[in-house]
Amino acid sequence: MSTIKSSSANLTLNADGSGNDIKFQSNAVEKASISDAGLFSTTTVTATGVVTGDTVADANTSNVRSGRKNMIINGGMKVWQRGTSQAAATATYNTADRWCITITAGGIWTQSKATGTAGFASAIRMDCTTADGSLAAGDRLMLSYRLEGQDLQHLKKGTASAESVTLSFWVKSPKTGTHIVELYDHDNSRHICQAYTVSSADTWEQKTLTFAGDTTGAFGDDTGKSLELQFYMAAGSNYTSGTLATSWAASSNTNRAVGQVNCADSTSNDFYLTGVQLEVGTAATDFEHRSYGEELALCQRYYQDRETTHGWVFTEYIDTFRSQTALHPTMRTAPGITFTQTNAMLYDIDGGLDISGHSISANNISDKGFRVNIASATGVETVAYANSLVWAADAEL
Repeated sequence: MSTIKSSSANLTLNADGSGNDIKFQSNAVEKASISDAGLFSTTTVTATGVVTGDTVADANTSNVRSGRKNMIINGGMKVWQRGTSQAAATATYNTADRWCITITAGGIWTQSKATGTAGFASAIRMDCTTADGSLAAGDRLMLSYRLEGQDLQHLKKGTASAESVTLSFWVKSPKTGTHIVELYDHDNSRHICQAYTVSSADTWEQKTLTFAGDTTGAFGDDTGKSLELQFYMAAGSNYTSGTLATSWAASSNTNRAVGQVNCADSTSNDFYLTGVQLEVGTAATDFEHRSYGEELALCQRYYQDRETTHGWVFTEYIDTFRSQTALHPTMRTAPGITFTQTNAMLYDIDGGLDISGHSISANNISDKGFRVNIASATGVETVAYANSLVWAADAEL
């Protein structure tokens, strides 16, 4: 055993030849140690309140993990580009950015922005407006979040070194009992599920779930939909009649939501979700709060809702006025472009002529921009500008 002393009676570092431990001693009494497995242990209560015998495992060192740790964009429900309420919400993206509904049946729901909890200004609220107390076999209802494969390469899925991930979130459910969360691998048709228990109905509760790494099936290193995080609210017997898949396995519908309570059984039911974080490791850490501007920019890779007013200059080409616009930031892929209004009003720069009622379309669409086309008319000169155009670009997974 070798010893390094910082003073005659304060600190000793011991490299033990038999156990390869590093030990911290004071007055020849061990106060803490680091094992050869990387575990840090304290063996006394100090003046600053270190607990006797506390062991900090490697997984818990993620509390000081560097860089961006939360793989979920808009997990705190800050960004709502599409609006803050949608009645009879459908199986798509309705309100809060990056969050969609997966539904085949299971009542009719209004999705809206609600007051959050525990440091979160807002939450998704799912309000049941038409109940379904007797679910058909194929019915299911989930809040879903989808991730690109290229953003998941650090999980090393499909290798012997596959990483575990830990999910933490705040939920307020109208039902006590078992609720299911699923990770679904779209690239390899594999899944893993975990159950959590709601102890008190209509009460905010924080939940933490850890999912083991999967040594089978790598995620594609591309912009496609590789992983889906799904919070079940209701599921029929097609999804509940088997054994819950608590380990990674080939997807089997009957094993996806075993035990899930029916949150759709009453029009009094409201389901809330916020503070969602998915991170590498087996321990949950404090939620990674990002600024609104940063969160918005991340969301705009998938969806942008813009209004351009005055000064959008068009030049005429074979009876069509054209203007190019850029997308900032660059989007995941070439988006679908929609215009809020179906007709534009043009002003002739030379003559001041006010011409309205011309159809709008988009082409030459890429992840970086698109061209707007407005049908021309007799009397319009070679250059004009539009008074206002409202458009949306959608490149969601």
